[in-house]
Amino acid sequence: MKNWAITGVFLLLALNAISQDNGMVKIKGGNYIPLYGNPNEKVQVEAFYIDALPVTHEDYLQFVKQFPEWRKSQVKGLFADKRYLEIWNSDLTYPGALKNSPVNQVSWFAAKAYCSCQGKRLPTVDEWEFVAMANEVKEDARGDSLYNLAILRSYETPKTYLLSVGSKPSNVYGVHDLHGLVWEWTLDFNSIIITGESRNNGNTDKGLFCASGALGANDLMNYAAFMRYAMRSSLKARYSMTNLGFRCAKDLK
Repeated sequence: MKNWAITGVFLLLALNAISQDNGMVKIKGGNYIPLYGNPNEKVQVEAFYIDALPVTHEDYLQFVKQFPEWRKSQVKGLFADKRYLEIWNSDLTYPGALKNSPVNQVSWFAAKAYCSCQGKRLPTVDEWEFVAMANEVKEDARGDSLYNLAILRSYETPKTYLLSVGSKPSNVYGVHDLHGLVWEWTLDFNSIIITGESRNNGNTDKGLFCASGALGANDLMNYAAFMRYAMRSSLKARYSMTNLGFRCAKDLK
C-alpha cells in the first residue's frame, strides 16, 4: 500500500510540474478560493513557472556584481531602507555560512529588479498562495489541521533565514521552502487588504483593516494565511526585513 502511495506521489509530480534547466517549475494552473474574496467565486490562476527555491545570498551576489546600483553602499534610499543587506559584510561579501541561505533584507524594488534582469518577475499573491497551499501529497492541503499547524510552528521558529534552501522536502509541485525559511515578496503584495481590487469591484473594503479583516475571510481557522496577509499589508516597497526574501516567477510563452 505504501509503495502505491509513493508511486502516486511521483506520478502527480510528473503530471503537475516540469523542471527546467534554470531551476524553475511549471505550475499547470487552476482555480482556488483565496482567503479574501467572494466564497462562491473561484479565482483563476493561469499556468506559469516559479523558482523551485528561494533566491540565495550567492545568487544575489552575482546580481549585484553585474548591477552595481543595487549594492548596499550604492542603492538609493528611494528604493531600499537602511536595513538593505545589513547582514552583509560589504558590497560584495557576506558571512560564508549564508551562501546557500535565502537572501533577506532586500526591498520589493530590489527583488523586482533581480527578477526582471533574469527575464522573470515576482509571483502574484494568487500565484504564490495557489502553490503554497500544497503539501507533499495534496495540491490543496488547507483543510489539513496538521499541515497548518506545521506552518504556524515554522513562523514561530527563530532565525530560520539562516537555514539552507532546499533542505526540506518539496511540495507536490516540486517547489521548496514556501514555508519555514523566510516570508516572500509578491508582485502585488499590498493589493488585497490595503488597496482593494477586482474581487471587491475595485473598491477598498474598510472592513479588511485591523482585526475586522477576519470578518471577510473565507476560512477563519487558517491562521497561517491570516499572518501572511497581515504581514503583506504592513509592508512598504522599500522595506528590507531580516525575515523577508523572495523567489521569481515567469509567464508561459
